[in-house]
Amino acid sequence: MPPGKNSDARLIELFLDMIAAEQGAGKNTLDAYRGDLTDLSDFLGHARSSFVAADTEVLRGYLAELDERGYKSTSVARKLSAFRHLFRFLLTERIRADDPAAILSGPKRGRGLPKVLSIADVDRLLQHAKDLIAAPHANTQQRLRAARLYCLLEVLYATGLRVSELVSLPLSAARRDARMIVVRGKGNKERLVPLNESSKQAMAGYLAALDELRQEKAKNASASKWLFPSFGESGHLTRQHFARELKDLAGAAGLSPRLVSPHVLRHAFASHLLHNGADLRIVQTLLGHTDISTTQIYTHVVEERLKSLVRDLHPLADKP
Repeated sequence: MPPGKNSDARLIELFLDMIAAEQGAGKNTLDAYRGDLTDLSDFLGHARSSFVAADTEVLRGYLAELDERGYKSTSVARKLSAFRHLFRFLLTERIRADDPAAILSGPKRGRGLPKVLSIADVDRLLQHAKDLIAAPHANTQQRLRAARLYCLLEVLYATGLRVSELVSLPLSAARRDARMIVVRGKGNKERLVPLNESSKQAMAGYLAALDELRQEKAKNASASKWLFPSFGESGHLTRQHFARELKDLAGAAGLSPRLVSPHVLRHAFASHLLHNGADLRIVQTLLGHTDISTTQIYTHVVEERLKSLVRDLHPLADKP
């Protein structure tokens, strides 16, 4: 066997190629796996072991070290999941004859409820973002940034898109007659998501501001294929940039920036739909969840709604 054929670095790349091809894993997923598996490889190297040679005890030692390094249980569980997948792959490919991770158990953790903004909180965010567009003394560039942020918020709250799906929307998503947009989500799977009137109006306002800036800066500038273009490598706004702008907006609107993120607004979308009587399967489809169990984390909202219905409407319920 040629030297280096089964080196940790090569096995990581083989594994990533497999999950990209067979599971449609995206760049963010691949980067997360690469980081977690490289961290394990570094530990094994110091222990004079490798993916091919590691036994269960050395893997237990790695989990213990993660605990000593102060990793949260959720992070330890994620890393354990990553190398469990790797060792199953090595077993399937007959690179190993056993699976040393099969009997390992992760840290016990309760599944926390997602942070959720109230409807009033979301309204406050949207109103503050809208007010920034009409701020006095704002120049064209500042109005465009405000219109973009307002558009991002309206579309996110109207659709529940993942932030990576949102920032990479094509320009065609803003067609005037569009009632639905096609979203390419995890695993390269497509789904249809409806737009409401508020989000369509926000898109129109944002595109008008974008055209105004183009006319001022370069009349012959070609339009980008992205709805939210940027000069970065991807060609569109990054997740991190939007998250920073959202936290700044939250602080300006009197909300705690720590409690506000694009993902929290996605949670708000799902929770508010369920609170108002939407079917869990419909919400699953809109969110792009493959498994209903992922959507069931929001059932606490349904449970609270059912309790309030019984309390308020049941004929034998205690009345004040």
